[in-house]
Amino acid sequence: MRIADKKYCMSSFLMYRTVIDRNRCFVDGIKDFHVYPPKGRTVVYNSNELESALRKEMQRATESGKCALALSGGIDSAILAKMMPKGSVAYTFKCIVPGIEVVDESPVAAKYAEECGLEHRIVEVYWEDMENMSKILMQHKGAPCHSIEVQIYKASVMAKLSGFENIVFGESADIVFGGMSSLLSKNWTIGDFIERYSYVLPYKVLKDPMLIIEPFMECEKDGYADVHRFLNKTMYEEAINSYEDACATAGIKLFMPYSLTELGGELDYTRIRAGENKYLIREIFQRLYPGWEIPVKTPMPRPLNEWMKEWGGPKRNEFWPNCTENMTGDQKWYVYALEKFLNMLDNNEYNK
Repeated sequence: MRIADKKYCMSSFLMYRTVIDRNRCFVDGIKDFHVYPPKGRTVVYNSNELESALRKEMQRATESGKCALALSGGIDSAILAKMMPKGSVAYTFKCIVPGIEVVDESPVAAKYAEECGLEHRIVEVYWEDMENMSKILMQHKGAPCHSIEVQIYKASVMAKLSGFENIVFGESADIVFGGMSSLLSKNWTIGDFIERYSYVLPYKVLKDPMLIIEPFMECEKDGYADVHRFLNKTMYEEAINSYEDACATAGIKLFMPYSLTELGGELDYTRIRAGENKYLIREIFQRLYPGWEIPVKTPMPRPLNEWMKEWGGPKRNEFWPNCTENMTGDQKWYVYALEKFLNMLDNNEYNK
């Protein structure tokens, strides 16, 4: 029996983009969407073992012949593109802000698609999609949604309408194999890491906040944070649920081959801090794309600074006035999403 604990859930979402304690929910009777991490992940110690594991999962994903790929401008999905059957369809997100040039991965993704013999399709994402589709996702999830879910959902809907049953994403490569360069750049004291990782510190936003630090404490040793361990548990689970929610809402099956693997041994922090993040994945990319330049890593493009620029901040009584004044667009989204979901609860617009 889950406990209705709105106070906890609000603070947890702001800090972690998810409700950490699965025994708690926003209100009594709400049905929330949650999947547990896969068990029996394949342990790999080198790039050859990782490539073999990825090929095995890609064979499973594509054997029905009704599988599409989400293709970014990065190396994770480019590797998976090499493992798709010729003639498969690859979708790339392109966020649109009228009159403003924003990050666009589609030209690089198009080169990968051409190299691999894939049909390349663009998924244009507008602010109106963020407004409208986020409500659908929140109703399904029973909680506020991560900002990436709208893009994943829109691509998944397009793929479903085109007759695809499965869609593949390169998610979890950064988490599992040392791609979070800034978080892995130094040894963090636990207090500094809590401040660095928390997306929005609840006391900066909420009048009645909670500081939920148990996930951090599980990865504390001698006053320092084991960042890789934390990412592979807390962030890994949050990411899986965000992708699963978006795909399940669209009615398509999600495959994330990297999430089904696990690094054996310790990360080589020396290589990462020297600029060679995701070194095993880099080795695979260089084998599959000899002579190609490894692109600079960018997160999944979401021009939230532009989209959220004119938002005046939350109006509900739970929030401090003007609390988003000095926030990034990404931070503003989580406050926006939380307020939107609370309004939905007031209007009984959720799954029961």
